[in-house]
Amino acid sequence: MSAPHTDVEQVELANTAFYEALERGDFEEVSSLWLTPADLGVDESYHDPADSGVISCVHPGWPVLTGRGEVLRSYALIMANTEYIQFFLTDVHVSVTGDTALVTCTENILSGGPAPEGEGELGPLVGQLVVATNVFRRTPDGWKLWSHHASPVLTESDGDDGEDTSA
Repeated sequence: MSAPHTDVEQVELANTAFYEALERGDFEEVSSLWLTPADLGVDESYHDPADSGVISCVHPGWPVLTGRGEVLRSYALIMANTEYIQFFLTDVHVSVTGDTALVTCTENILSGGPAPEGEGELGPLVGQLVVATNVFRRTPDGWKLWSHHASPVLTESDGDDGEDTSA
């Protein structure tokens, strides 16, 4: 068993690697950072790794996705439809208990899609504030994501048209 401060540092590195892989659009790296059934000792000859509900993910506004197949397809879809994305993580807190780690953070996201036809290289950039919880599990190959749950943060201007409706 490693020292608690070393565990926290390793989890922080795994969490950072996840967001950096998303920024680069590196699907192989994103895939390698998620738990596999084998990481948990599940015999893949009896369980299809794409269907076993080993991992889960909730993107803002999406239903719960379970199993490597669904989760990794969602990231492939996001990467295919996002020309640019950058994460500025704030309020990062890591808690490690045994072989499980919990990371909470705020994702300050800047993203852009493809440019409208005939225009520049990148569409308009959009900022979004999301709070996330990432659950990691210790494996022989290091810390791997078990679950990611992200929810949008509503700000005062969200849905506020500026009119006073109190009469």
